[in-house]
Amino acid sequence: MRRIALTAAVAALAACSQAETAPETEATEEAAAPATEGLAADGQPTPGNYRVTLEDGTVFTEEVNADGTYVQKNEAGEVVETGRWEQKTPEQYCSIVDEQYRKEGDTGEQKCNTEGIGADGVWTSTGPEGKTAKVERVPT
Repeated sequence: MRRIALTAAVAALAACSQAETAPETEATEEAAAPATEGLAADGQPTPGNYRVTLEDGTVFTEEVNADGTYVQKNEAGEVVETGRWEQKTPEQYCSIVDEQYRKEGDTGEQKCNTEGIGADGVWTSTGPEGKTAKVERVPT
């Protein structure tokens, strides 16, 4: 009888021990999930809404979605571009424009911008052609 009680106690302890370990693993995986979204130059997760001002003064908004897509709208709120994005590092934001919005000669290759926040606190994004834009995160 003691042997059965002892075996039952050991089995119960083992079950409790396993139950305690499993939630820690799940919590660790959940905590790691945001890192797959990437971090923007401001240190926050990349998905969000942005106001972008080009060198020529053109302003547009960009909604960067957690599913890897983005939507750009002009000041009138009209969609002017959609595509897919990837934040390789906080300093490197890359995108591929959807086919219906590609300009002549655009083959659909991924293009990456170099991003950073200067000593003046201004977030800039420089495209592969060398043009720089000012980026501001817009609270939702």
